[in-house]
Amino acid sequence: MRTLPEPTVADAATDASTADPRTVLSVENLRVTFTRGARPVHAVNGISYELKAGRMLAIIGESGSGKSVSVRALMGLLPPSAQISGSARLDGRELVGLDEKSLRGVRGEDISVVFQDPARSLNPTMSVGHQITEAIQTHHREIGKKAAAERAIELLKMVRLPAAERRFHEYPHQLSGGMRQRVMIAIALAGNPKVLIADEATTALDVTTQAQIMELLVDLQERLGTAVILISHDLGLAASYADEVHVMYAGRIVEQADTDVLFRNVQMPYTKALLGAIPQLSTPPHSLLPVIGGHPPDLSALPVGCSFRPRCPRATEQCGERPELVEAEPGHRYACWHPHLEGAK
Repeated sequence: MRTLPEPTVADAATDASTADPRTVLSVENLRVTFTRGARPVHAVNGISYELKAGRMLAIIGESGSGKSVSVRALMGLLPPSAQISGSARLDGRELVGLDEKSLRGVRGEDISVVFQDPARSLNPTMSVGHQITEAIQTHHREIGKKAAAERAIELLKMVRLPAAERRFHEYPHQLSGGMRQRVMIAIALAGNPKVLIADEATTALDVTTQAQIMELLVDLQERLGTAVILISHDLGLAASYADEVHVMYAGRIVEQADTDVLFRNVQMPYTKALLGAIPQLSTPPHSLLPVIGGHPPDLSALPVGCSFRPRCPRATEQCGERPELVEAEPGHRYACWHPHLEGAK
């Protein structure tokens, strides 16, 4: 009987400490369109980025910005009405256009996802140990039940679930929300994926548990060399944990940069508005936080030009023409005719 290999760096040739880690995922001009009646819904409108091993990329935006749709497209988790075009290459293998059988091989083994609500993802009639063991044997069919159970307990310890041996036999309803999310991360790691997607994975958790889960993801990212995509509406969360931030609005990336660069030199008015909505320690109790006026646009009837124009205090007639991403400095790009050249001040 062959034992399950220890979780390792996604590629043995990759060292998470190297100055220029290899690119694991390369997305180019990705588009996702849904058909709704006579009007197509442009959920993702030509986004491009690269994700390197051992790095965390945060994709940030309001509900309906296209951030979750963009990553679900990579795994073939969209309904048949979704029309996907462009390119998404994982270690050189094209994902766009793969048939369902091939995509099943990608899910879990190449890319895994942790969703927002573990209560809806876990089977309430099965022990957590059974569910992790099942995931292990799905991805490693040569592994026996005993070896898979041993690995499941090791994964529970890896995700810092207290009393892992006892929790192995418990059911989801016996665990707290944070514990259930740790179980979901253990299941996601069962196939030793190259990319781990956390799709609003901490949104339903209290602040303390949220921080614990994020610290766990960072630890796994650094220890295993796994690339992480963090999907969130919380720019503050990205500031604390991500290596790189991409801000999405109405299906497009409107600003992208390494985290420290972005927060030092914000250019896009939408990014600045999101930043202004983050509570500060100096914020007086019971005071109202700044809000972004208006509403996100209807993705089936996008405004002409810049999609943020109807809500932007800097909008002019020039904004009737759509701005393309331009470089503010190496690695920092934004799409705006009237950027905040003074940065985050």
